[in-house]
Amino acid sequence: MKFSMAGAGPMGQALIQRDIDILSPSYAREYALVVDKAEGSEVWDVDGRRYIDFMAGVAVLNVGHRHPRVVEAVREQLDKFWHICLADFYYPQAVELAEKLREIAPLNGRARVYFGNSGTEAVEAAIKLAMYKTGRSRFIGFFGAFHGRTLGSLSFTASKSVQRANYLAGVKVYHLPYPNAYRPILVQQEGESYGDTVIDYLEEMVFRTTLAPEDVAAIMVEPIQGEGGYIVPAPGFFTRLREVCDRYGILLIVDEIQSGAGRTGKWWAIEHEEVQPDIVCFAKGVGSGMPIGGILAPESIMDWKPGSHGSTFGGNPIAAVSALTTLQVIEEENLLARAAETGRFIMDALVEMEGRHPSLGDVRGRGLMVGMEFVKDRQTKERAVDLRDHVIQHAFEHGLLVIPCGTNSIRITPPLNVPHHLVEEGLHIFEAALTDAEAKYL
Repeated sequence: MKFSMAGAGPMGQALIQRDIDILSPSYAREYALVVDKAEGSEVWDVDGRRYIDFMAGVAVLNVGHRHPRVVEAVREQLDKFWHICLADFYYPQAVELAEKLREIAPLNGRARVYFGNSGTEAVEAAIKLAMYKTGRSRFIGFFGAFHGRTLGSLSFTASKSVQRANYLAGVKVYHLPYPNAYRPILVQQEGESYGDTVIDYLEEMVFRTTLAPEDVAAIMVEPIQGEGGYIVPAPGFFTRLREVCDRYGILLIVDEIQSGAGRTGKWWAIEHEEVQPDIVCFAKGVGSGMPIGGILAPESIMDWKPGSHGSTFGGNPIAAVSALTTLQVIEEENLLARAAETGRFIMDALVEMEGRHPSLGDVRGRGLMVGMEFVKDRQTKERAVDLRDHVIQHAFEHGLLVIPCGTNSIRITPPLNVPHHLVEEGLHIFEAALTDAEAKYL
């Protein structure tokens, strides 16, 4: 999407010019939003304009902006201490958060927890732990995946070529097609699930000709592919993937950085597949915007020696209390069920819109991780990129915040506690933007 100043007021435009002058040009901004304050599921810019937030800081603010319970917990911790280094010392905030994460972990066996600062650090930790535990050095990832931008994580990331341009991969990763039934790459047998098609390709082609399974430390996969387009995997895929991992002693790593912390109506998206992974990466929605990430793994896997891995700021006490309080709010306010219910309402509304809007090629998702793909023609599935971009910009200019994913898709990821009246108002703005875009591009 080409950046435009449209929609920004005079104060916002002035700030953007200062930003352009001094900050790294590597930041890819979606539109001219310059935030002044936020509350719940609403945001106001520096010129006083109000927006409904259907993106929640890129699926981070799962209990909304500045939830009172989280604010209170952070303020209380600020009055105690805000750093001491978990890699060298002890404090209760990290232990209490880890205990809560163990309680909700989708793992077979008692979980241990490693804390870092972000999603990409979580992925790096998972890579290192898999190498440490298996003694193997090769991995399998998926086309369309996004796992971060540091070199190890980037070796798995395969959503946009610009993210990998001019960088040498840090880890040897072999990529497979993600089981996207809407856009299959591999040829399916008649009546076969595309999930089975992908696994058959792995076993019958990749393992037979290119990569010995005994060399593979782990397979890393998103339970729902995020930046790649909010793609829900084809049925049966994860069951077969788990079987393959068990057969060859390969660890299964699931990246729940965007899909975890209740976003899909369960604590973890992998729970929809009824499959237990070996390592879980978490970040984003766990911390309500405070920098925290990490991995969960059974004690039998996370048995590395002291000094094998660490972080100066990982599990920072302020981030830890923010995360613990966030998880408590999700549980106590019944936000898992609420995310599932609100997600069904949004999905039903979008499916109804499909009857009025031919550019809506596919609507998919779980809970409040909802995606839609835009096409010029439903038969050919030609990607409608300009139309998608116009919808996003028009929605912004009329008070709704949504962001893209994939080549031609939009994601809807409001806070899990978004009020129903804001959902309805936001959907009205969205459909008006879509109507305007179709008039221009179809």
